[in-house]
Parts: sequence; C-alpha cells; structure tokens
Amino acid sequence: MARESFDKEIQFLRMLSLTSGAYNRKQYAERLGISVHTFDKTNRRLKEIMQTVTDQRSGAEASREMADLVRFQYGESAEPMLLFLFRAKSMKETEVQRLSVLLHTLQHKALTAMELLDACCADLPEELALPDEKTIRSDLKYLEEVGVIRKEPGGRPYRYALQQDVLTELTVEEQLELYDFVDMMANTQVPSVQGYLLRDSLKKAITASFPQEEATEPYIYKYHYYSRILDEAHLYTLLSAIRQRKRVQFLYFSPKKPSSYSSQNTNPRFEREAGGRSNRIVPLEVIYDHQYGRWYVIGYQGRRGFVKFRMEGITQLEEQDSVEEQYMLELKQQWTDISRYSWLVDTGNTVTVQARFFHPERGQRNFILDRVRLQGQWGKITPETDHTFLYEIQVNGTTEIKPWLRSFGSSCEVIAPQRLRQEMIKEWKEIAEYYEPVREDVQLPDDDPTE
Repeated sequence: MARESFDKEIQFLRMLSLTSGAYNRKQYAERLGISVHTFDKTNRRLKEIMQTVTDQRSGAEASREMADLVRFQYGESAEPMLLFLFRAKSMKETEVQRLSVLLHTLQHKALTAMELLDACCADLPEELALPDEKTIRSDLKYLEEVGVIRKEPGGRPYRYALQQDVLTELTVEEQLELYDFVDMMANTQVPSVQGYLLRDSLKKAITASFPQEEATEPYIYKYHYYSRILDEAHLYTLLSAIRQRKRVQFLYFSPKKPSSYSSQNTNPRFEREAGGRSNRIVPLEVIYDHQYGRWYVIGYQGRRGFVKFRMEGITQLEEQDSVEEQYMLELKQQWTDISRYSWLVDTGNTVTVQARFFHPERGQRNFILDRVRLQGQWGKITPETDHTFLYEIQVNGTTEIKPWLRSFGSSCEVIAPQRLRQEMIKEWKEIAEYYEPVREDVQLPDDDPTE
C-alpha cells in the first residue's frame, strides 16, 4: 500500500504555526531549504487539502492566508486544525477510490475477494485502470490489518465483512458515552492523532444512525503545544520499528541549524548538498516532554553509543534490517541503567539538587506543594518551617531540571549544587536588568498632566 511522504508539508505547517506568519515568503523558503516557487506550490496544495477535508467555508475565510488558518485559538482547541494533514489523502488517489468501493460493497454482506474484484471493475470510474486479483487481495490485507474488515469463519474462499460492532451492538446512549470518552482521551493523552480520527469516525456514525442526536465537544482544552501533533507522523513508524527490533535510517536537521528541511532533488543538474545529517540507529524508546511539547527518540548508534533526537528534526524516515532479540534486550537494559536518574533524557553526571520552596500566603491553597508533589518525580520532600519545605533529588545533570525550578519564580530557592545556584542568580539578575528604567534620573512630578 503506497503512501505519500509529507515531510515537507509537516515542516511547512510547523513553521507557520510557531511563527504565525512572522516571516515573508523568501525567509520561509530559505528556512525550509526550498525555492520560493516550491513554497508557493506547497502553500496552494495545503490550502486545497484543507478545503477538501473541512466543512464548506465562506468565501472570505477561504481566501485567508495559510498562517491565519493554522494559528492556534483556544476556542477551537477541541478541533485542532493541524489534523487536516492526517485526514488528507495519505494514499494515492486510485487507492482511495478502490478502497471506497470495497467498503461500500461490504456494507450489505460478506463477500469473497473475487466478488469484490467484480464489484470494483463495475463501479470504478472509467478513467481509472482496472485492478487485478493481486491488488484486491493486497487491499483486503491492508484493511484487515487496520481493523476495518475481518475474515468470516470458514474455509476457502475466505469471505470478508465490515468490522462495525461499535455501530451495530451499542445503543445511541452508549455511542455518545464512548464519543465523550474518546474526546477526553484524545485531548488529554499522547499520542493523540489516532484518538482524534476515531472521534471523527464516531461522530459520523452517530450522525448517520441517529440524526436526531448530536455529538458535541463538551470541553475546551487549554494545553496545546500545537505542533506536537505533526510529530506523530513519524511516531508509529518508530514504535513499529521498536516492536519489530528494526533499525531505522533518517535525515536529521538539528533545531540549532538555520534550515529544517531540504528538498529531494531527482535531477542531478540541480542536486545540492542536504543540510541535514544522515543517521542509522537502533530505536529503543520514544519519550514525550510535556513541559515543552517535544517528542524524543532514543537509539543506539555504534561508536556514538546512545543518542537522542528530537522528532521535529527527522525527515525521510525508513525502516531497515532487524537485530537479534537478545541484542535488543541488552541495549534496552543498558539504557534503563543509564537513564535511571534522567529528568527526561539527560545522560550527564549524576548530581544532587536541593531547593527550598516557599508556601503561598495564608488562606490560599498550597498549590506550590501540590505542584512539586505532582511534577517532582522521585524527589524527596521534607517539611522545614511553617513557611517552607525542602526538596531533594538526584538527577543526571541540571540542564533539564533547571527550567522547572525556574518556573516557580520567587517561590523557589536553589541551595545546591553551588554551580546551579550561581547560574540561577545570574539569570535572575539578567531578567531584573530588563526592567531597569531607561533613564534613572528622570522623575515625573505628582501633578504631571500626562497622567
């Protein structure tokens, strides 16, 4: 089953959603490593895809810039706009047409592969090439793998039927309850794209079976690192490779580099050096960072040992050969030992961090203590006075825990290690300088008319 690669479109949408149209066309193109012409063509294509997978829009909205269409709005958070790329055609147009005919034909009764072949030959548009038996069997295998159809009990020739128990065996109340559950899980758990797509399917099923009922989103969700949805395009390939113990190869663009994509030139005359770096690893684990909304993949790469990559920089991802089960188990155990004290994925030297936290004013809920208990992982909390408590934890390096400590503002004082304490003092002094008056010798009179 052929599938299109959306690497360019993913990087394109990520940049638009993060910058909200702050760059001009030329700057976007340079950042993506493509020409302005390719930028315009990609922009047009995405707008066309968006129009085909969303409801009919008014003429004024259809003419809006792409950056405005993907800009995040809290009021629309229950329906993330960036999902349109996953709802778009991830298969060839001929495959979409063929699968549509197969599913429509199976709605009435279970059929064999040859009966479905006859149906496709009769119902497909004239301009499309007619499929053969091998193609139909490949389509049926794909639909069975994704859980859309099932083989009926019995011998050959096998008969295939739609897998639609959720529609036929649940009452409307049960379907609505299931819809609300899926909606909640998709918006509060990761990964979430498949949950959103399942929610869409349930909504259509409820509307078709019970037109008088309405499936609505009961909540608005404020937590959104919007572009995290785009990283899930590679997530399931990596999870599959981990399960099957397969190596993967990809072109990686570091977030520190000015370019986040490089066009794949097929004409040798116009070939140029890619800005990314080719990597081949044994993937071991995928980790999500809730604080910054980032996906990481952990892998093993021969002489470099254990390596970490941010998912947003991965393009041209491909599965390769498999490794021995025992070798995979040994690598996973080694990584477990190394990352035992990792706040997230840091593998630096283990240090003991001590911090003093200050309770909020009397009469307020102690949200400081609640948050430390919730987010402080394996750290130890010790009451100190009526106004403070101590927090101690062993971590691999301080790079990842420092932003968390800093986020408490004046409610947190770092005690140890001394190096981290000095770094925090320096950063707070720099922040204080931002609020210094431009001219310290200027003082407005009390009766200043400008007030």
